[in-house]
Amino acid sequence: MTKYSEFSGNEIFPNKSLINSKGNISIDSVDLEDLANEYGTPLYVYDESTIISTIKDFQNSFGAELDNAVISYSTKAFSNPYLLKILKENGMSIDVVTGGELAVAKHIDFPPKRMNFHGNNKSPDELEDAINYGIGHITIDSFNEIENLKNITSKLGVNQDVMIRVSPSVDPDTHLLTTTGILDSKFGFSIETGDAEEAIKRLVQIKSLSLIGLHFHLGSPIFELEPYSEAIEYVYEFASDMRNKYGIDVKEFSPGGGFAIGYLSKKQPPPISDYAKTIGDAVKKACDVNDFDMPKVILEPGRALVGRSGVSIYKVGSIKEIPGVRNYISVDGGMGDNIRPALYGSEYSVFSVNKITENNNLMKATISGKFCESGDYLAKDIDLPSPAIGDLLVLPASGAYNLAMASNYNMQIRPAVVMIKNGSHFLVRRRESYEDLLSTSVLWQL
Repeated sequence: MTKYSEFSGNEIFPNKSLINSKGNISIDSVDLEDLANEYGTPLYVYDESTIISTIKDFQNSFGAELDNAVISYSTKAFSNPYLLKILKENGMSIDVVTGGELAVAKHIDFPPKRMNFHGNNKSPDELEDAINYGIGHITIDSFNEIENLKNITSKLGVNQDVMIRVSPSVDPDTHLLTTTGILDSKFGFSIETGDAEEAIKRLVQIKSLSLIGLHFHLGSPIFELEPYSEAIEYVYEFASDMRNKYGIDVKEFSPGGGFAIGYLSKKQPPPISDYAKTIGDAVKKACDVNDFDMPKVILEPGRALVGRSGVSIYKVGSIKEIPGVRNYISVDGGMGDNIRPALYGSEYSVFSVNKITENNNLMKATISGKFCESGDYLAKDIDLPSPAIGDLLVLPASGAYNLAMASNYNMQIRPAVVMIKNGSHFLVRRRESYEDLLSTSVLWQL
């Protein structure tokens, strides 16, 4: 064997993922088995170079199609001070949806003018905190929010740039629970029902709020390109009508995010350049047809920016064979750190860290978690070579939403997070302790 060699499936791993001389999977020369031994499992590992190369791919792809494109990371996918530091240093913007996500950004002094506040139920305290920080703009999602912003900006004596989130009633053909641009959705003002027009009618009468543009988000992950074109055309037709009635302009425009990544080698999304070409052409055509100047176009990748950069590592704790029915390989994590399979039926590839070169004695099995739920699994009908207690399994494309939606169900502590950079590695989040779990219980020491 050569010192490093490629393996089937490495295209869904971070960049520079190879088999090393020990026969183990490595990322940028860092052996995943060594990481598991040092930091324990479950363990999440990110690769900084993959994050940065993905940032550049977005910036270059959309920059080639649109003169005024802004790439704004959706921090709900994964929020961590070190990650936001990378984004800050590479010219990125971000959006937040809660006071907690705002707090992480404030912690590293993320430039407020490069921030947008999303979310369907921002509290008055969260809004005031964001405005006091000097946030670039706020995307309004409800009539109540309009009133709250009117009161807060009047009290503070400031003028705040805002966008409104509209629902174009376009189905992007993804999972129902991640579809957000249809009529039956908690997000946005429906164009179809007239709510979007009513929101604009109210906003233009408030002097302390400046309506600078429109936003929509169809859902995620979106593998098809046509829904973007369809929604952009429809929203700009609506914008033209609103200009005629209320004199609004579209200085900024956001078709959201939703860009897909490959969780399975056999199901790969279009390249970022194809998304950029489709969206760029659609915006330019819509502006031309409806006689609008080209706006600042804000793209909001979350999953697509960090998903491939992260992997999760687990240790096998038990193997249960039910003849003629199913084999279960249980690991030391599960729905507590990755609820996506249980929640959405999401599919993952699974690889054996130190048996990646073996193709014999395959067992077809469900990779189940340790939580007390029958639906707690990470992958179904996966072929693994000679599975044994203590084996290390790795799930690629684990960088988005897994940790963001993690819980302490069964009082399980959440895993550590390690960053790889230039062949070295370091903690960016330590593993929780049982003391951490007890620390919020007021009487726990009595």
